[in-house]
Amino acid sequence: MKFTETPLAGAFVVEIERHTDDRGFFARTFCRHEFEAHGLDPRIAQCNISYNEHARTLRGLHYQAAPHEEAKLVRCLTGRIYDVIVDVRPASPTRLGWFAVTLDAALRNALYIPAGFAHGFLTLTPDAEVLYQMSVSFAPASARALRWNDPALGIVWPAEPQVISDTDRAHALVAESGHD
Repeated sequence: MKFTETPLAGAFVVEIERHTDDRGFFARTFCRHEFEAHGLDPRIAQCNISYNEHARTLRGLHYQAAPHEEAKLVRCLTGRIYDVIVDVRPASPTRLGWFAVTLDAALRNALYIPAGFAHGFLTLTPDAEVLYQMSVSFAPASARALRWNDPALGIVWPAEPQVISDTDRAHALVAESGHD
């Protein structure tokens, strides 16, 4: 696997290394030892799939507060998504900074998101399916979110969402939530 660090410390784009022959290819998508060698949390406590029927469906920006912060490895299994992370770590020099990458089923790339980051995505194709591998189980009392279009974050989305839940639409702005 190839690990490329993002401008937000601890977050990595993870790409497969294909071993190709006349049958197709084989590639490793996860290796505890390689993750540990890069200082990443290799625990997997829970895996989830998100299926999104329509292009321009937005989910997020979700995270879990202490003591249930979660590291995630996110991969698009079908279609393409614009995947966004926001650093919400209190003492981080990149606090409230964001990074985005297109995750594409054809590329089979992934994004490693360290604990202390909010995460969301916009589907770029219909029938986009996303796999999340999380380091800790979901703890409803620790669930938090940022609003996807908060001007304080300044996230540049590639298109206006057409499908978004009422809950995600109503998340508090950073100035209202005590994150600034």
